[in-house]
Amino acid sequence: MAESSDLRLTKMPLNNRGGHIPALGFGTLIPDAAVTVTATRDALEAGFRHFDCAERYRNEREVGEALQAGIAAGGIAREDIFVTTKLWNSNHRPERVEPAFGASLDRLRLRYLDLYLIHTPFAFQPGDEQDPRDQNGNVLYDNGVTLLDTWRAMEALVDGGRCRAIGLSDISLNQLLPIYESARIKPAVVQVEAHPYLPETELLEFCKEKGIVLLAFAPLGHGMRPGLLEDPVISAIAVRVGKTPAQVLLAWAVQRGTALLTTPKSAARARENFDISTLPEDAIDEINSIQIRQRLNDVVNTGSPGFIPRVKSA
Repeated sequence: MAESSDLRLTKMPLNNRGGHIPALGFGTLIPDAAVTVTATRDALEAGFRHFDCAERYRNEREVGEALQAGIAAGGIAREDIFVTTKLWNSNHRPERVEPAFGASLDRLRLRYLDLYLIHTPFAFQPGDEQDPRDQNGNVLYDNGVTLLDTWRAMEALVDGGRCRAIGLSDISLNQLLPIYESARIKPAVVQVEAHPYLPETELLEFCKEKGIVLLAFAPLGHGMRPGLLEDPVISAIAVRVGKTPAQVLLAWAVQRGTALLTTPKSAARARENFDISTLPEDAIDEINSIQIRQRLNDVVNTGSPGFIPRVKSA
C-alpha cells in the first residue's frame, strides 16, 4: 500500500505494472440516470478519483458524461482518474468479451480503462438479456464456458493495450485459487462485499500475500438499517474521535489494507465520505472484535445481485 499520512490520498499498487488504485472509490450503482450524473460530478468535486462502473448498472453513458464534464470544469487530467467497469455474466463467452469491453469504453467515452473486472464468476446464457430466466423464473446458466476461458479473453485485453489491469468480483477464495494458479496475467483486484460484519479475513490475507488489492463494496453495510451505522461499537468510536459512523467504517477499511467503494448521492454526503482520517489502534482493535457475522448480498452464491431478505422476528 502506498502509505500516506492522509488516508484520503492512499493509493495501492497494482500488479503487472497496472499503476495505482486510489483506496477511496465511488461506486456508481445508482438506478436513476439524472442522479448518476449529479452524484458522479459531486464525488469528483469532493475529491474522489476512483470510479467503479459496470455494464450491469446500465448507466455507463451517464457516468462518462459526468466525468468528462467534471474533468473539463476542474482542469483534471484523465491520468488522475481511475475508472473501472465490469463484464456482465451474459458476456462470458470469449468471443463476447472484447465487444463488451469496447462497448463499455464507448459508453464511458474513454480511450482506455484502468481496470476491467469479471462481475461475477457465474456465466449466464449468452445474449443481450442481462437476466435470462426460464418459465419458472430460474436463472439460465451457461455450462459451455469456464471461468478460465473468460479469464484468457480478459488477458488478451491487457495485451491489446486498452486495458491496464484485470480482476474479478463477487468471488470466493475457493473460486479464486484455480484462476490465480492458472493465470498468465494474475488478477490485480478482487472486489467483494466486506465490512466489520463480513471482514473476509482469509481472502484479505491471501490477497495481501499475492499482491492483489481487495476492493470492498458495501463498507457501510449497504445502508441497511439497523446495521453497521447504528452499531454501538462504531457509534461509540465515532463520538470518541469526533467523526461520523460512516467515516469510522471507511477509515477502518483503508487502515486494514483494503480499497473501498461508497455511493454518496449528495454533495454533502460525498464530502463526508471523503473526509476520513486515521483511527487510533485501540479503535481498530475494538472494530476487529465485533462478533456479528452477516452477508448482506447473495450475489457471491448465485451470480444475481440482490439483498438477502431479513427474517422478521415474530
